[in-house]
Amino acid sequence: MKWLKARGRVGRRAMGLAILVPLVSACLTVAQAYLLATILHRAIVDHVASAAQATAMLGLLGLVALRAVLGWAGEAAGIRAAEDIKQAIRKDLFAALMRRGPDWMRQRASGELASQILDQVEALDGYFSRFVPAMVAAAVVPVAFAVGLMPVDLAVGLLLFVTAPLIPLFMALAGWGAEAASRQHLTALSRLSGMFADRLRGLLVLKLFGRAEDEIVRVRSASDEFATRTLAVLRIAFLSSAVLEFFAALGVAGVALYVGLTYIGLLDLRGAELGLQAGLFCLLMAPEVYMPLRTLAAHYHDRASAKAAVTNLSAVFETLPAVDEAAAIPGVDWSPRGAVGVTVRHLTVAAADRGAILADASLDIAPGETVALLGPSGIGKSTLIEVLARLRAHQGRVELGGVSLADIDEAALRRHVAVLGQRSRLFHGTIASNIRLGRADASDAEVRAAAERACVLDFADRLPEGLDTPVGERGRGLSGGEAQRVALARIFLRDPALVLLDEPTAHLDRETEARVMRAVLDFAAGRTLLIATHSTAVAALMDRICEIDDRRRIVSRAGAPASASMLGVA
Repeated sequence: MKWLKARGRVGRRAMGLAILVPLVSACLTVAQAYLLATILHRAIVDHVASAAQATAMLGLLGLVALRAVLGWAGEAAGIRAAEDIKQAIRKDLFAALMRRGPDWMRQRASGELASQILDQVEALDGYFSRFVPAMVAAAVVPVAFAVGLMPVDLAVGLLLFVTAPLIPLFMALAGWGAEAASRQHLTALSRLSGMFADRLRGLLVLKLFGRAEDEIVRVRSASDEFATRTLAVLRIAFLSSAVLEFFAALGVAGVALYVGLTYIGLLDLRGAELGLQAGLFCLLMAPEVYMPLRTLAAHYHDRASAKAAVTNLSAVFETLPAVDEAAAIPGVDWSPRGAVGVTVRHLTVAAADRGAILADASLDIAPGETVALLGPSGIGKSTLIEVLARLRAHQGRVELGGVSLADIDEAALRRHVAVLGQRSRLFHGTIASNIRLGRADASDAEVRAAAERACVLDFADRLPEGLDTPVGERGRGLSGGEAQRVALARIFLRDPALVLLDEPTAHLDRETEARVMRAVLDFAAGRTLLIATHSTAVAALMDRICEIDDRRRIVSRAGAPASASMLGVA
């Protein structure tokens, strides 16, 4: 709960307004009850004509309208605060995913991680938008009303003052059960989301092996479990509401009974006559004393859901994002001008199933230098690319532009370092929309220019819809070389200081390879370029060639200028 309260700082202005509105509305409630009691007293006891009370009646209608407007404003402010807080938490969780890298994510179901960032964070909505304002109002308003009624009638004030605190006490007892049920409910939701995403991804394999019907039974069973846990949460929520209504009914009935017995002369605790105005005011205020508690009870399950969601987030992500603003910043605002140098010292990377991938490796790349990285498959070329992009855990010192890789701000790293892996990820959409992922605000002309540089137009212009041709998830409908060129076109839309390419010309014929490499070298002018490749012709175009030897270390040798004929171009 401490973490949740600290998170409220993100939307402090809207949250402050959402908390203030119920308190102001409570003051208007007192004025409304007093005015209504006065109007009725003057009409019944003093026999004042309705026309003479027109001003008071209009004032009463104005108070009702003003309370309605305040209620709308408070609800809107709570929603705004909750949205700001949820957005900040999702950004922090996504940054935590990026910092942990692919190795950590591969050990967990993608559906479960998506459920944590979407569903579990969404479960915090009610806590910030409804529960927090209701909690503050419930802590202040009932006590203030009860104390305020004591000068009017001491017995009524004491009765309300004693009965009101009993409601939160019994609600807390019900809340313990609600928290446990909500935790089980959210866990079931997370498992169902992960199962559903995994089954969708492997639907074709399940169908081919005749396991589709079995999986339908499993999904139905998981759905039934989720429904059962949802009903368990609802049962406890209704129980807490029943407890509230029971004690609230006792309190209101007690006030009504006291006022009624006093009026007929069967009870005299005041020592003085109870006027109609005072009696009506007490009767009108009695339900209002319990109204903030009713609101709190209606939203009490939001607190239990939020606590359960935070527990699940902490378990899946192993820790919660830092609340302290200084600690939440992952590193310095790294904004290099032009190319950056790369320094690697005593780099060691190991995998549980493979042992050492790189061992005590060192590498220096000068700003603006182009370097080729050679070596047989599995020797560690892709691993070095992933380390420099901060996509893999490692030991040793890695610096970009003189700044430690671990200290660089995540957003700045993604802005100034462009990475192209061996298996580029394309998404369902058009070829143009996949290229535009490199820069969302790129114009159609810029997208087409980038596609032309990456030789995407070689195959796109032959398609009926050109760059607007739809492709499936993971680039379905395109060959490996075509998908790689689409991903390369994304990089051409950006302005990185360091370009990391892993087999950019794989699956290409020699002529297309030559054209792509000319475009890459033109783009790399004034930037630092590192290419992992098996092609000696591509490597010969670089300023320097580095190799990973059998001892998993990096050795350098000078590159020789290559002519166009070396790449198969006449």
